[in-house]
Amino acid sequence: MSYFIPNTLPRLMVAPNGARPMKKDHPAVPVTISETVETAKACFDAGAGGIHFHMRDEKGEHILDSGLCEEALKELQKQVPKMHLQITTEAVGKYSPDIMRRLAFEVKPPGISIGIREMIPSRQPSLEDIKVYKFLTDNGTKIQHICYEPKDLDLLSDLIEKASLSKKDVWCMFVIGHYSGKLSNPQNIPPFLEKLKTHNINADWAVCAFAKEEIACLQMAIKLGGKIRVGFENSILMPDGKIAPNNETKVKAANSLFG
Repeated sequence: MSYFIPNTLPRLMVAPNGARPMKKDHPAVPVTISETVETAKACFDAGAGGIHFHMRDEKGEHILDSGLCEEALKELQKQVPKMHLQITTEAVGKYSPDIMRRLAFEVKPPGISIGIREMIPSRQPSLEDIKVYKFLTDNGTKIQHICYEPKDLDLLSDLIEKASLSKKDVWCMFVIGHYSGKLSNPQNIPPFLEKLKTHNINADWAVCAFAKEEIACLQMAIKLGGKIRVGFENSILMPDGKIAPNNETKVKAANSLFG
């Protein structure tokens, strides 16, 4: 299947469901493939150039399943052929690095996000880690490296060097804050950029943030030349603090931040 593979990270991606939000949290959280496809269409029309989506099982819970990922990618490709499609390897404390790597090998997606410290908890890249990153790169998959703190870029740099990959046009996602309540502070963004300079990584980067501090972080990212990701994975709030009716309304509001 021929997917849309952008040369650069979309300036705005939507993360409509994540691993944790459920229907009880907001009725517009997409948990089925059909709901995810409909949400993707609406968000693309609202200005999202890519979608970062999670698969859910019959109970609505996060699952790493290659068959479901392939089914979703097929349907999304039909409905939003010009949208970048990104699956996730997020562990959420229940999946091992072996399972994360296996998903990447089996699906061969157009885009994938990898929390590098989840994939490599020892912080020492193994031959298996190097193998999967080289495989994805050779396959043309766009990897977005999820970094929860600046020191994750030390690990990323080490991995890139050991895998003999390029430090040019590296896609990164800087997670500012945490779903559990850790404050999303815009001032936490510059330390990531300093680490990129330290390791001579030429990154195409974005941020995501949480709760009522989300907008300030997105504004800071744009000011510093970065890109953004929004959606119910991170926050169900609109810029005015009210609850968003759906993901596409959040996307439209976030898109206006670019001016």
